[in-house]
Amino acid sequence: MDIYTIMEEIFACNEGSALIFTRLSFWIFFIILLTGYTLVYKKTHLAKSLYLLLFSLFFYYKSSGIYFLLLLFSTTLDFHLAKVIYRSHRALVRKLLVALSVVVNLGLLAYFKYAYFLTSVVNDFLGEEAFRVVNIFSEAFNMFTGDEKFDVDNLILPIGISFYTFQILSYTVDVYRRKVAPVSNIIDFGFYVSFFPSLVAGPIVRAAEFIPQIYREYSVTRREAWLAVFLILNGLVKKVAISDYISLNFVDRVFDTPSLYSGFELLMGVYGYTIQIYCDFSGYTDIAIGLALLLGFRLPPNFNSPYRSSSLREFWRRWHISLSSWLRDYLYISLGGNRKGRIRTYLNLMLTMLLGGLWHGASYKFLAWGGLHGLALAAGRFVEERRAKSKRRWRLPTFVSVLLTFHFVCLTWIFFRAADMTLALDIIHRIGAEFYLSAIPDIVVGYSLIFGLMLAAYAIHFLPERVKVWYREAFIALPGVVKILVVLLVVFFVYQASSSEMQPFIYFQF
Repeated sequence: MDIYTIMEEIFACNEGSALIFTRLSFWIFFIILLTGYTLVYKKTHLAKSLYLLLFSLFFYYKSSGIYFLLLLFSTTLDFHLAKVIYRSHRALVRKLLVALSVVVNLGLLAYFKYAYFLTSVVNDFLGEEAFRVVNIFSEAFNMFTGDEKFDVDNLILPIGISFYTFQILSYTVDVYRRKVAPVSNIIDFGFYVSFFPSLVAGPIVRAAEFIPQIYREYSVTRREAWLAVFLILNGLVKKVAISDYISLNFVDRVFDTPSLYSGFELLMGVYGYTIQIYCDFSGYTDIAIGLALLLGFRLPPNFNSPYRSSSLREFWRRWHISLSSWLRDYLYISLGGNRKGRIRTYLNLMLTMLLGGLWHGASYKFLAWGGLHGLALAAGRFVEERRAKSKRRWRLPTFVSVLLTFHFVCLTWIFFRAADMTLALDIIHRIGAEFYLSAIPDIVVGYSLIFGLMLAAYAIHFLPERVKVWYREAFIALPGVVKILVVLLVVFFVYQASSSEMQPFIYFQF
């Protein structure tokens, strides 16, 4: 194999070349990065930032190809806008510039994420195919190169655009609010935006949390290093051994063709997806936090046993914490929060969750998912207000509250997972009308391995926090040789559990 073939393979960009945490290619990439990092991490912070920036851009290029230029464009634009916003003392100028940042960044996100949806809505309203989606970027490249290399009729959603857009906007808005000072050079800012562990699926990291770490000396204790290893192994087990196995062998089949299954099987499919999406997304977060920690950076937690919540409000303090706090701080509060009266508070909750649903995807099913959460949050707030005014401080037992919250979340996941609204409503109907109690024993026996894995996953999820801390600390306290042996055993287990049909992380599509 000559050098040109090797370079072509390294810089190839297609679906199979993406550097996904569960692929061997990623771990080769990370070992190479880590090896070189040992030579630069004690140098100036600028050398460290430049080194990790280049690797992060390569990581993103392997996932999104030419669309990594969008990341560079947004990074460059907001770096300069933030500096001007911070220096300006004219309120109108500052407002216009922050508005420009919001319009451009959300405009790019809306174009790539919602163009097909909005076009279909308009065409349905007009009753004809009056509009079609055109990839203006491909069209521009074709005009520039003078050939038809890029497809102008196909618009691809760049991986991670929702996450890095919100991260960039939080920086610019915080500079506008004078909560943070702008970064002094574009290399540091580019590194903050593109840091590869959290780039494509979060957590959404605030500038105030991350940027000060860029200027600190590298410091990772022995305990933190083994904690990082534990998180990475934990994430791989969640993703490969639980999420992917349940998905491939049960959940995908049930949701793709619900008409072939009984109501009980569909209900178990809903329970399966509920634990699948948690293990998938929190597994990604565990790996991301572990990788970042090995490099000397502390990312915020993104999950905290969300299905143990006794209210929907608590659920959103435990699930996708970086997104829910972002929506609270930059959308809900900006709309007026709870400062404009009771009715306005309910409307703000509803609008925030509707837009949160649309953030996940451009379709009616995500609007339904967000709308149901918005209605439930508003109803929960109403009940809390009534209870606070009542002389009898009645409250449901915690077990009942957790059970009700969990099943409401399960119900809404149906809309999240189903291919469309029609299938979602069909699944709900079949669960209620075609349960077939007499078939349950045979179904349980037939899916005993899947159901057993689901039960084990839920059991671990509902363990008290002190138990989870205990076995995490027990691993860290093991002798070094024993820890290495455990690592090898877990890696072997994950490899054996992995399927040749590689499953991408669910939140890559958002």
